[in-house]
Amino acid sequence: MEKKKNIAFFGIKYFPPVGGTSRVAENLIHYLKDDYNITVYCYKNKLAKSHIEGVNVIEFPKISLGSIGVFIYFMICYFHIRFKGNYDLVHAHKIDSFFFLNGLTRKTKVIATVHGLPYKDGVWGGIAKAFFKINEKRFLNFKGVKTAISNPLCKLYKEQYNVEVKYIPNGITPSKVETTSELERFWPKGVPAGSPFVLFAARRIMSIKGLHTLIKAFKKIDFEGNIFVAGELDFNPDYIKEVKSLGEGLNMHFLGYVSPIATLLELVNECEYFIFPSEIEGMSMMLLEVASTGKPILASDIPANQQVFDEREVLYFKNKSVDDLADKLLWVADHRNEFENLGKQAQAKVVSSYTWDRITEAYKRIYENEL
Repeated sequence: MEKKKNIAFFGIKYFPPVGGTSRVAENLIHYLKDDYNITVYCYKNKLAKSHIEGVNVIEFPKISLGSIGVFIYFMICYFHIRFKGNYDLVHAHKIDSFFFLNGLTRKTKVIATVHGLPYKDGVWGGIAKAFFKINEKRFLNFKGVKTAISNPLCKLYKEQYNVEVKYIPNGITPSKVETTSELERFWPKGVPAGSPFVLFAARRIMSIKGLHTLIKAFKKIDFEGNIFVAGELDFNPDYIKEVKSLGEGLNMHFLGYVSPIATLLELVNECEYFIFPSEIEGMSMMLLEVASTGKPILASDIPANQQVFDEREVLYFKNKSVDDLADKLLWVADHRNEFENLGKQAQAKVVSSYTWDRITEAYKRIYENEL
């Protein structure tokens, strides 16, 4: 029997996952672990070693120095791979970690996957933006295999830099949404259990997620229902203060970061519909996961969303347009059956085209070609 090859996942911070990139890695690992010896580099976490049976985990402490702390963490992981690791291949994720790509290629074969362009987020300062751009150049110039989760981004790299980047989308693992006792922990006080609500969710609540556009649109139509907002509240306190002020007069309820994913999907399953007003995305895991439940989605018409779903599956509004979103909210109120049918069509699309068993095969073909 042929000995399994050793593969390391580099560029991951959270295991168990927090946020889209680490969920991508988690799902890939589930489908790869029987064929390869997988090692994950991550922040220290008491649940990490037992999270997925048969997966080796190497942990380092989280360094609380913002972007500098993340860079130091990736540097420590890099040195461990270079001088202690014994891997046949390293799969690097996210531009944040790509400063070390060339060094990794001196040690082993490397595949690098872009999950988005953080310097376009409008969140980071000048130094961080410059660093991300340096890392992107290293990605475009390095000699290993390049992939991206965004088809528009692959086209951009080809048109502007004449660099071939292979498009491999994100996906979901179809599963039945089950009732958990955790949902009670996040349900807002003062709202009776089972009350109708619309849902906005993100890992981090920041301006590029478009919550301010959502609030203004709801205020324009004098919305009287419940609006649940799920996501971290401490990433950008000034923005949270701004949206809470904007939301005065609406029945808005801030739930904090809802986890695990099973609990978030139960929340999705309970809502009337999901609003996704994000201004910038790579390929949103949140969008795919919500679609997998069959709940109807009202989303911004950014290319990252339209690469996955068309108007037969998702109701789109013009990105950043309060007026257009308000018009779509009024349409939803008058056309609930049509709107809910869109959700079923989106669910069918995800199940037929965006499941991890299919997507992992694309990565495995690259792995085997390199190995």
